[in-house]
Amino acid sequence: MHAILSSWFVQGMVKATSDMWLKGWDERNGGNISLRLLDEEVQPFSADFYDEPRCVELSQPAPALANCWFLVTGSGKFFRNVQCDPADSLVLLQVDDRGLSYKIHWGLSNGGLPTSELASHFQSHSVRKVNSQGQDRVIMHCHATHFMALSYVVELDSARFTRLLWEGSTECLVVFPDGVGILPWMVPGTDEIGRATAEKMAQHSLVMWPFHGIFAAGPTLDETFGLIDTAEKSSQVIANVLAMGGIRQSITTEQLIALGKRFGVQPWQAAIEVGPARVA
Repeated sequence: MHAILSSWFVQGMVKATSDMWLKGWDERNGGNISLRLLDEEVQPFSADFYDEPRCVELSQPAPALANCWFLVTGSGKFFRNVQCDPADSLVLLQVDDRGLSYKIHWGLSNGGLPTSELASHFQSHSVRKVNSQGQDRVIMHCHATHFMALSYVVELDSARFTRLLWEGSTECLVVFPDGVGILPWMVPGTDEIGRATAEKMAQHSLVMWPFHGIFAAGPTLDETFGLIDTAEKSSQVIANVLAMGGIRQSITTEQLIALGKRFGVQPWQAAIEVGPARVA
């Protein structure tokens, strides 16, 4: 058994992908994760690296990520199978010193490439790395069921949708006080959706891809999973409320402000000012 298979980052990715599949968020090969790693975290496992790493050119330059290491899910890989063969489903890669290409040092043992959303991940990583002073190291994309379902029935306005989720579950304002950014529907796997997502990531740790899913950023795999899980739980509550006839009473603006003060977070002002959620 290769030592890298027992590393915290490979085991963490196995757990995250398994948990996400069990949640029903990642059917077939739907969804992708990337985890930025530090050189000192990776080097102890260098004995497991390929003697001749494969080099792949990036579709978009990522100079902000020069020399960075990433553990990424593979393109076309089923999340339910990552636990069975991590070396086939995951890939450890390092960006070159100019951010123009990367080398595959471990993983994808039967061939293939990292996720087709790699450009989107890297553009968002570049933004979050700066905005979080290096703290955010995970980008996670999945098809969270109720979150996605709401995109068909609610107004696709970031402030109004954020307010709806904040009112759907008390924890939401505390977990994502920066709210949810929303894109128009765009073709996935393109540089265009990557750029648009990164622009939203400059302000929001959660981004909705309508009729498709969710893009999230966080410092760890657990924190990012928990971020999505919290938004999805609130989405499920709202979906149930709509099925029962719509909102009759909810958390007030004053109560949301008090909640933010109690937990030391600054709620996104636009979602406070938009007023109570009105969905029926």
